[in-house]
Amino acid sequence: MRLSTTFMLLIAAGYILPMGASAQSYPAKPIRVITPFSSGTAVDAVARVIGKRIGDAMRQQVVIDNRVGAGGIIGTVAAAKSPADGYTLYLGNDSFVITPNLYKTPSYDAVKDFSPIALVASIPLVLMAHPSLPAKTVKELIALAKAYPDKINYGSGGATHRPLMETFQRAAGIRLVHVAYKGAGPALNDLLGGQIPLMFAGVSNAVPHEASGRLRILAVSSIRRATALPRVSTLAEAALPGFDYAAWAGYLAPARTPPEIISRLHAEITQAVGQPDVAEIFVRLGFEVMTGTPDEFARLIRLDMARVGSVVREAGIPVE
Repeated sequence: MRLSTTFMLLIAAGYILPMGASAQSYPAKPIRVITPFSSGTAVDAVARVIGKRIGDAMRQQVVIDNRVGAGGIIGTVAAAKSPADGYTLYLGNDSFVITPNLYKTPSYDAVKDFSPIALVASIPLVLMAHPSLPAKTVKELIALAKAYPDKINYGSGGATHRPLMETFQRAAGIRLVHVAYKGAGPALNDLLGGQIPLMFAGVSNAVPHEASGRLRILAVSSIRRATALPRVSTLAEAALPGFDYAAWAGYLAPARTPPEIISRLHAEITQAVGQPDVAEIFVRLGFEVMTGTPDEFARLIRLDMARVGSVVREAGIPVE
């Protein structure tokens, strides 16, 4: 029997699953997870930990494909252009919604080009200072910055860091001086060396250096204290009631991936994240386990797109 031209076009577009690719038989071959982060990074570690568990549960190999470059754009675009058949997934963080706000003509649409699957982690960030900065608390930092506007530098080396610091400045009513770095690593090195006095970074980056006395942790950016740093106050507790800014990590698929497959993947990923040993690994990475439905993840993406867009416009962050 010959298939109609319309039916074949619908299959090609991903609206209809071809024979052999139904949700009942899924997965019938290895699954690839594209992540725009290099091997050894925290998000890459999450990809491998969860990938092993969902691979075991689904009886298929899960292959991690690190597509690094252009601030995450290379990997993200590769995922967006992949077939919408459930065999290519994407694991990213909040830079997924930040990056499109930094370009006049973005390479991808965070809402239209992807189908959210599952949030897996909330990522609190810590406000860190070099010990030479004469401010041991958030309130002291705000008072110092108000006394010396446009005099205190801060470094940013990741997509999340500058919008977060700009949000902090607006909430505190202060003005700091931005110093851009090509990555969080170089910024952290300069913080440790005293070339810059202030920056936000991940919990796992901060803890070892605080223990050695090379930097001071002032507060956590999220509304709740970090599990790995229960003694450290949040910004909301320390000086800015209601302040809540956390990064996140989550799985997505190319747009028009069949909803039955999205549902299956959501269930498997959520079950993997709920395992106690995974939660322990997340704490070591400085992450907090976070789950939610695909619709809830979609709402978070739209909310963050709008929030970051507002920060970019109001702070005058350059758009390329």
